[in-house]
Amino acid sequence: MMIGTFKGGIHPDDGKALSKSKPITLLEAGNELVFPVSQHIGAPATPIVAVGDSVLVGQIIAQATGFVSANVVSSVSGKVKAIEGRLTVSGSKVMSIVVENDKRYETVKGFGNARDYTKLTADEIRDIVKEAGIVGMGGAGFPTHVKLAPKDPEKIDTIIVNGAECEPYLTSDYRVMKEAPQKLISGLKVMLSMFPSAKGFIGVEDNKPDCIRILAKMVENEKNIEVVSLKTKYPQGAERQLIYAVTGRKINASMLPADAGCIVDNVDTVVSIHNAVCESTPLIRRIITVTGDAICDPRNFEVRTGVPYSLLIESAGGFKKEPAKLISGGPMMGNAIYDIDIPVTKNSSALLALSKDEVAGLEPSACIRCGKCVTACPSGLVPVKMYEYSTHFDEEAFEKINGMECYECGCCTYVCPAKRPMTQAFRQTRRSIMAKRRKK
Repeated sequence: MMIGTFKGGIHPDDGKALSKSKPITLLEAGNELVFPVSQHIGAPATPIVAVGDSVLVGQIIAQATGFVSANVVSSVSGKVKAIEGRLTVSGSKVMSIVVENDKRYETVKGFGNARDYTKLTADEIRDIVKEAGIVGMGGAGFPTHVKLAPKDPEKIDTIIVNGAECEPYLTSDYRVMKEAPQKLISGLKVMLSMFPSAKGFIGVEDNKPDCIRILAKMVENEKNIEVVSLKTKYPQGAERQLIYAVTGRKINASMLPADAGCIVDNVDTVVSIHNAVCESTPLIRRIITVTGDAICDPRNFEVRTGVPYSLLIESAGGFKKEPAKLISGGPMMGNAIYDIDIPVTKNSSALLALSKDEVAGLEPSACIRCGKCVTACPSGLVPVKMYEYSTHFDEEAFEKINGMECYECGCCTYVCPAKRPMTQAFRQTRRSIMAKRRKK
């Protein structure tokens, strides 16, 4: 079995031992669920219910607006209590549909019915995925039906399942690969049926040998599916690095994976495709890791979208010590949060509670030109110069040295002995440049 990797990257302490051995536990929903209409890249969905309406499990409550958008589906039955701005992971209020849970969990007609994907056309599968509201669940939230509709479908020869889960502390994808490998493989087969010339690859970091063994055994008689062992290194699961590790093909910020003949989706997204196409179940749940040294009982939960983070913390035994920092997602690319009454959305992957905020106490010092950031950068950039231009607001120079190729993985900040906040500076500069491009 080949071991794929890329140049650059880092090896942070992964923290996965806290929750890795904990099986997925089904968590009951609370009394009130909140469904933001923007849980994806692209245009927000438009509410199609009103306050006072009754809704069912699996009912579309906000409809996709435009091609790059995604439906929002109710995960419970009950009544629409409000349609108003609610706080989300981003720190801002987003228009949301608030549903009062009646605890009866009545479903729409046909919910959960078995379906034979081999009797469906590619267009029918794509429509099912769109109706189900599936988006990339590895963090970015790109609508999956758009990924499955490339300009040149006949040029797609590679479909990659991202099972790297390289972000420290996260173990939800690991538990899915271990506990539901048949659904993962089924979802991949559904995708392969849409692209007859394609071969499927499941990329898993070699710190998960049990998952590699299980999946390799299950596909040993599948001619067009292969399990690829990946070197354990962050950010091995980044789209560009994963494509290179598996195929040797390079893409940049101006390209889509489809331009290199590839479609990439993470583990839970592929399982969600199986659920929608083969089990008539739209995207109404997330597998989420609740972990960190401030959590009493780190766990992996299956939760309905819309439940508050506070319920996750309560179900993991609460805090054993007051957390100094709360992060939605992993420590490298997650978002620090200050409120636990925000809802779980489609792209929620983890809740991390840390007893120490090591970053806040760091004092940046002068750059010593050690070059560690250049060595670590998985995109082959020169972060030391990018930081200089960012802090001097020289956006033209930042673009000239390919600063827009940065995808804010945080490797440079992690290795910098001067503790300079490079990633934050790059994020601000990139946002400013992109805003100006949109205005033009």
